[in-house]
Amino acid sequence: MTLRLVLAAILLSGCATRAPEPGTSVAESRFDQLVVPGHTTRAELLAAFGPTKTVVFDSGMETWLYTAPTAGGHTELVLLLGRDGIVRKMRKRPPYPTDPKP
Repeated sequence: MTLRLVLAAILLSGCATRAPEPGTSVAESRFDQLVVPGHTTRAELLAAFGPTKTVVFDSGMETWLYTAPTAGGHTELVLLLGRDGIVRKMRKRPPYPTDPKP
């Protein structure tokens, strides 16, 4: 019985220290304040929001995806980073009526 309790405690402690899942939800207002195309860097994004879903192209460009919860679902926050690691463009896609509800 004690062994089971120890194992359960170890498993639960691992969950508490796990890094956030990719595509982490962020507050849209905080995102708007911190992300400035032409200035914000990869390191600043990681420090402010953590890792996320990323696609790296052969050219060295990257796209990063964050989401922001809204009343109707989630807004997608998509960033294009240059080879130098600086945000070049950003776009927001509000939730569509056909998106699954959170």
